[in-house]
Amino acid sequence: MTVIDFSAFIGRLATASGETILPFFRTSLSIDDKSKTREFDPVTEADRAAEAVMRRLIKANFPQHGIVGEEFGNEREDADYVWVLDPIDGTKSFIGGFPIWGTLIALLHKGAPVYGMMHQPFIGERFSGDNGSATYNGPSGERRLQVRRCASLSEATTYTTSPLLMNERDRAIFSRIEKGARLSRYGGDCYSYCMLAAGHVDLVVETELKPYDIAALIPIVTGAGGVVTTWEGKPAQGGGRILAAGDARVHEEALKLLNG
Repeated sequence: MTVIDFSAFIGRLATASGETILPFFRTSLSIDDKSKTREFDPVTEADRAAEAVMRRLIKANFPQHGIVGEEFGNEREDADYVWVLDPIDGTKSFIGGFPIWGTLIALLHKGAPVYGMMHQPFIGERFSGDNGSATYNGPSGERRLQVRRCASLSEATTYTTSPLLMNERDRAIFSRIEKGARLSRYGGDCYSYCMLAAGHVDLVVETELKPYDIAALIPIVTGAGGVVTTWEGKPAQGGGRILAAGDARVHEEALKLLNG
C-alpha cells in the first residue's frame, strides 16, 4: 500500500479519537501524575480512552502493523509499518482548558515517518503531511501549507514549549538562540510545529522529546518545505533535542549556535 492508501484510515483515527476526547475537555477531570521526578507529567482519562480507541481500530484493520503509544507502550515495533500515537500532545494545556493541544498520529515505514497528522478536534483543524506536501483542513477550508522564507536568526520568530523543561545546560545553550532571535515565545507544544509549517513561525527548539512527540510532525514540516533534525543535525524521529526550521538558512545558523 502507498501512503495515499492510508490517508482515509488516518482520518478515521483522528475522527474517532476526537469524538472520544471532546466530552472530557473543559470538564472536571481525574488527573494522574506519571512522573517519577519532581516534574509534573499529567495524564487523564481522555488520553487513555483516545489511545485505546485508536489502537482497537489499527488492530482490527492492520493486525500485522506495530504500534508505539504514549499511554500503553509498544507492540510489534519491528514491523515494516508502525503507528506512533500521542492521543493528547499538550496535556497541560488540555487540563487548563486551553485549545493548544492536539492528537498526533504518525505512520512509519521501515523506521522512517512517511505520514503525519495533527488533529485539534475542539477547533476542528487538521494538519497533515507526507514529506512531499502538507495540507491544512479547518473552518476556513483546505489549503496547502508552505513555510516562509527567513534568511537569518535576527529575522526569526522562535518557539519552545518552556525553557523550564530543559536541563540547566540545555537552557544555557538555548539562550543563544533567544538572544539572537527577533522574537522568542513560549507554549504551543505540537501547535508550534504546525504554525511553522503554515508560515507563521521560523524556528522551534525543544528538548527531552519522545518519538510520539515528534514523529507525526516531521512529515508535516518537511512536506511544507521545512527542516527537522536533532540539535546535532541527525534524523529526529527518535526524539531528544529537536530543532525545526522553515528555512534551511536559519536552521544552519541555529545549529551552529546550539553546537558552538
